[in-house]
Amino acid sequence: MKSRGRLFVLAVSIPIIAFAVIGGFMGNAMAAKQDSYQYLRIFEDVVTRILNDYVEEPKIDDVMAGAMHGLADGLDPDSAYLTAQQTKSHEQNESAGGGQTGIELTRQYYLRVIAARDGSPAAKAGLQPGDYIRAIDGQSTRDTTVFQGMRLLRGKPGTTVRLTVLRGNAVEPHDVQIVREALSAAPVRGRMVATDTGYLRIAEFSKTTSDELRSEAAALRKSGATRFIVDLRGTAFGDIDAGLGAARLFVPSGTLAFRQERGKEREPVAAASGDGALNMPVAVLTDLGTSGAAEIFAAALKDNKRGSLIGERTLGRAGQQKLVRLPDGSSLLLTHLTYLTPGGAPIHEKGVTPDVAVEQPDVEFGDALPTPDKTLEKALEHLTSLAKAA
Repeated sequence: MKSRGRLFVLAVSIPIIAFAVIGGFMGNAMAAKQDSYQYLRIFEDVVTRILNDYVEEPKIDDVMAGAMHGLADGLDPDSAYLTAQQTKSHEQNESAGGGQTGIELTRQYYLRVIAARDGSPAAKAGLQPGDYIRAIDGQSTRDTTVFQGMRLLRGKPGTTVRLTVLRGNAVEPHDVQIVREALSAAPVRGRMVATDTGYLRIAEFSKTTSDELRSEAAALRKSGATRFIVDLRGTAFGDIDAGLGAARLFVPSGTLAFRQERGKEREPVAAASGDGALNMPVAVLTDLGTSGAAEIFAAALKDNKRGSLIGERTLGRAGQQKLVRLPDGSSLLLTHLTYLTPGGAPIHEKGVTPDVAVEQPDVEFGDALPTPDKTLEKALEHLTSLAKAA
């Protein structure tokens, strides 16, 4: 190898080795280490070939940025490689402005919509869980990370962003213009759906959700509710601790969830004295857009036999990320902690299975959801059957 190539390989191997150690190549003692070194040798060969044999003088910065992004792509969608500039922006909590579209994203070949928050510009535009965003303002999302995509969606209130959206098996995508807005936390909303059944819609888990749930539930009980339906369909927004706090209202004792970090004993999150104020029968509505705090809430109720899940399997996005700085100023955004159900089953990248499966209807772009709501009807039937069996 030429001396320039050797020096370059040495320079770029430092962050690669850091990635290998931090990110997960090294699992179990010497065998994993040997595998890591094998991959590093292959990486060295690839860099050498590019430096010496590619038809043109390669732009090394571009080549290495692509390699780093490629390593992170092998992890979960929420983990990412950040350039030095992206790292600086992340640490300073910089954003493109206070305007949002109300979309939560994951990644599956392209960027994919987890959910569009109730009342948001994206919801008004008709976006639904599972929609693929093929381009943002004409820029393909094929190689766009979730971190980058979320930043591209933000901007000053009143500005527009153009999304190229593909739904289901449709051949032709739709171009959708969305006007960004300043969004506030979505409140809990309640209403009666039967003479004895209250309906609670949680679109987002925030620090006020538990108090709002308590207040709405009290109002519904005054209206005759003796049982509740909690709707978490398309709920992908909010803080996990807020989701656990809301679960405490329904679960009087036992384990709410487990936190799991690599190489450590799993840490239980337990109900405390005074929890379980809402002790009526509960059905929880879920779908593919039920994510994060919402699916941890759902799992807490299901495994503690405080609520039945009706609908579809949840997304499986129950992790927390940390920023790991690399020597050149770039960084890795790594999922370092995940949550398990009270029964010890993984939620992250697995999801939570409903007790009663009901598929969400396929809706053509621009069409309204069909009525009646089959998932809501099934929940009412399920609660009635439980009451008869009691």
